[in-house]
Parts: sequence; C-alpha cells; structure tokens
Amino acid sequence: MAEGARKESNQPNWATGALVLRDGTVFWAKGIGASGTMVGEVCFNTATTGYQEILTDPSYAGQIINFTFPHIGNVGTNSHDIEANFSSAKGCILRGSITNPANWRSEMALDSWLKSQNLIAITGVDTRRLTRMIRDGGSPIGAISHQPANSINLKELQTAANGWQGLEGLDLAIEVSCTEAYEWNETRWHIGEGYFELKEPKHHIIAIDFGVKHNILRSLAELGCKITVVPASTSAKEVLDYKADGVFLSNGPGDPVATGVYAIPMIQELLANGIPMFGICLGHQLMALALGAKTKKMHHGHRGANHPVKELLTGKVEITSQNHGFVVVSDSLPDNVLPTHISLFDKSIEGLKVKSQSAFSVQYHPESSPGPQDSQYLFEYFIKMIEDKK
Repeated sequence: MAEGARKESNQPNWATGALVLRDGTVFWAKGIGASGTMVGEVCFNTATTGYQEILTDPSYAGQIINFTFPHIGNVGTNSHDIEANFSSAKGCILRGSITNPANWRSEMALDSWLKSQNLIAITGVDTRRLTRMIRDGGSPIGAISHQPANSINLKELQTAANGWQGLEGLDLAIEVSCTEAYEWNETRWHIGEGYFELKEPKHHIIAIDFGVKHNILRSLAELGCKITVVPASTSAKEVLDYKADGVFLSNGPGDPVATGVYAIPMIQELLANGIPMFGICLGHQLMALALGAKTKKMHHGHRGANHPVKELLTGKVEITSQNHGFVVVSDSLPDNVLPTHISLFDKSIEGLKVKSQSAFSVQYHPESSPGPQDSQYLFEYFIKMIEDKK
C-alpha cells in the first residue's frame, strides 16, 4: 500500500468521494460531477492542457483518469473542444478544487459539464502519490465513488474493483463506434474564425471508426478529404464498394487482439487490395496484427502531451501526444514491415510501414488535441500516398 494512503473504514466528515483499489488502498476525496460508482483501470495523464479533449477521447473507455497537472477546470468547458459527442471514461481524479472558469471561450464550469456527461470525479487526492503507485506497480483496477448524501462502503468498492476483469481481452471499440455510416466535412479550428466546412473535396477517405477523435477527421478534411465514417464491424467488401481513394484506421479503446477478431480479416483483405492505408493508435496496433505482428499490455502505458518520438529515417525528434496501454511487440514484426518511429522513453515501436505498399501507421496522435503539432506532416504524407496512387 502506498505511503499516506488509508485502509480505514471511518469516512472523514468532509469526504463525499473515494477511490478504492483492488488491494484495499483508499484515497478519500471530495466528489464532484455525477454521483454514483464506476469501476475501471486507473491511469495517469501528464498533459497540462486539454482536459476536455482528454475526457471526451473514446480511447479512454474503461479507464479512470488521474490528472497529474493540479489546475484542472480553470478554463471551464465549451461545446467545441470535444473529441466525441460523449465521454467514455469511467471517471477522473483531480488534485485541486475546481476554480471559477477564466477563459473567453468558456461556456460551462467543469463541475456542471461533468454532470451533463454523467461523469464521476473526485478532488483533493494526492495525485503525485497515486501516479507513483501506477508508475511503480502498473495501472491498477479501482472503483471511484461520489456519494454526496450517503456513506461510502469501502468493502463494496473493493469487491467491485476485484470483480472487474480489466482491459485485457475486452473489445471496447465496438461500444464506442458509430452504428451507421455518416459523412464528415468539418475542417480544423482557426482562431477568430472557428471551424470551416469543406466545399470542394479532392479525395474520398473511408474512416473505420474504432473510437475516432473529431480532430483526426478535421485534420483529414483540412487537406481536402471528404470522409465517410463507417462502423468498426464494416466488412472489407463494404469498404471497397465505396470506391474511395484511401482507408483510415482510427484510434480506439480496449485490447487490439479482442477487436482484431473481426477487424483483422477486414484489414488483411484491404491490404491485399492495395488501397492506401493509414492507422493511428488502435488502428496502428490492428494493422500490425493484420500483418502478422503481436501486441501486448504495457506496464502503465503512455499518456500525455510531451512524449519524445524519434523518426528512424531522419533522426528527427517529435514531441507527441499519446494515449495507449497496449503496444506492438518490437521483435514480432515480419520481414516485410519496417519500424519507422520509436519512443525515446522506452524504445517501444511508435510507427511502422509496409515495404513496397502504400500502408503505414503510428502509435501516437499527430492530430494533437491536446498536444503539440509536430507530427501534422503524417496527414500530408497520407495524402501524397493517395495522389501518387491515382
């Protein structure tokens, strides 16, 4: 048990929330947002900006997010800085109390927004200590609870945490994917101007939705792409029937092996067809699996907006935004696949390319939101690949 964490059953008078881990470790807290109890994998994110984008990223399905930055909520929330129309996270953990929002774009305070998303949050937690626990022991399973009018039963929360299987073996992409195809034509946000609508598309992209972020779609639309977003379970034949110029494999949550049960045969057929293909995050892992590589669960994952990645061809280092708990096994790549990028934190694979074929992927998030924009060139590379194929 971490130093300073408590296993006491006596609830402090001020506590309306708590986080209880599988081993019985307790962090008392003040609850905000929605009331209730949720169980998930506890992870940490080191980004200093973009909490609303993080909380609406579908890749966080099944997870409770521990924010290491202490000032979360100080710029409020708005209807634009969202990566999906819903929040898939199980909850969030904050160090400091939420202050009144101070930003010209703010439309709603974070506490009210959390309630609107039915998202549980707790404040007053020693997030540094919790982060050390995750870093040293791996991402634990925990139960987060906000009970403004009732006592908190620690034994029930620990039982709930022990009753959840964890992310391994879970196909969560199917839960956050769209159920019907739709068109996307909104481009990136421009300060003082907002979003624009693409009027004259140059290319047609099929985006396989495993939990796609809005800003990925905007980044493609910004470069002249009409995008048709289709459900994760779409077959290769249905994709090819669109007669599109390229296929994008999106980010998403859960275990890639579980999602791969239906996604891998589809991707393999598309690769055999030769249509240009680009994958991000879960899409990167699924492409690797389709090519014969393996994936594994990470100790505590990569989540933040300051992760250095090296491009092997040029030696260039990019500062990237990341959010993943699974990774492609380095020594499992077949001979026809080249690693293109590696993490400078742990040397794990961050990108790959298929030899003599128009297909590549990256583990990190070039669309940012939040994070730096060092890697926007990857979208341009995808477009050039499509243009060269025509």
